[in-house]
Amino acid sequence: MQHLSTLLDWIRYAASRLATADIAYGHGTDTPLDEAAALVLGLLNLPYDLSPTYFPAHLTADEITALRNALDRRVNERIPVPYLPHRTLYGGYEFYVDERVLIPRSPIAELIERGLSPWWQGDAPETILDLCCGSGCIGILAQIHQPQADIILADIDPDALAVAAKNLARYQLSDSIPLLQGDGLAALDAAIADLYGTEAAAARAQGATYRDVTGGIDWILCNPPYVEEGEMDDIAAEYRHEPRHALTSGADGLNFTRRLLHTAGDYLSERGLLVLEVGMSGQNLEDAYPDAAFDWAELTRGGAGVCVISADELLAWRDAGIV
Repeated sequence: MQHLSTLLDWIRYAASRLATADIAYGHGTDTPLDEAAALVLGLLNLPYDLSPTYFPAHLTADEITALRNALDRRVNERIPVPYLPHRTLYGGYEFYVDERVLIPRSPIAELIERGLSPWWQGDAPETILDLCCGSGCIGILAQIHQPQADIILADIDPDALAVAAKNLARYQLSDSIPLLQGDGLAALDAAIADLYGTEAAAARAQGATYRDVTGGIDWILCNPPYVEEGEMDDIAAEYRHEPRHALTSGADGLNFTRRLLHTAGDYLSERGLLVLEVGMSGQNLEDAYPDAAFDWAELTRGGAGVCVISADELLAWRDAGIV
């Protein structure tokens, strides 16, 4: 190992070791070489798109020690790479992550980049909620692509919101994007006075819907917990480093989703959209609501289980007893 002295040496060595290790991928990379590059560049605080011109650069003794230790932890403790340097890319932008939040990988990024086309038509969205925001990556990406919109981040977990706050600061959005703590959409109700004033809060308390008193949210982007509880017994060790409560949601993975489908129509604007990710629990969702016509997004960059539902559909389904 004393002959491993350059950046390229360590990417090559790490790739070879990872290729023979009993590990799982899925947190931003899917090959040993990509994983090795993410680990080495991440730990050395170098850009992930670093020019190969720099690959012959020699590393310091401290850098080599840090890389050796991190590689050992990746292989022996099965820690996902982004948790080691606390860096990851999502939608082409860098975010801070640690074990308080899921590592960003939601295919909702692709829909944000498309402006939710073809479902969203006409004027640009005015309000966007990142529900179950975790690191805040979905909401921040939405702000980057929809700079005119008012963004709200909400999560039940104060530790996750602390990570989101770091990412808001990174993009100089701390003063413009509120962080709300609460269980699902109840986070909006708890903050309605701060966001819209006491008259709005009073009207809401008297039974008016959130849409009635605020105009509603144009886009609710939600990557909720959706893994079946039983699946955690067989899931790869890497995923057990992520917060369990952000992954699982009951026996069929749909506990949170059921509540959301029943209430979201009251929070969306008249032409609002709910973008809901349920991943591998998509078939469970179809089975639970056989009379709901879910519109599943066609994703070109991988991932599955993202549907888009309009406010009108949600209200009609509820009125018909479907959800």
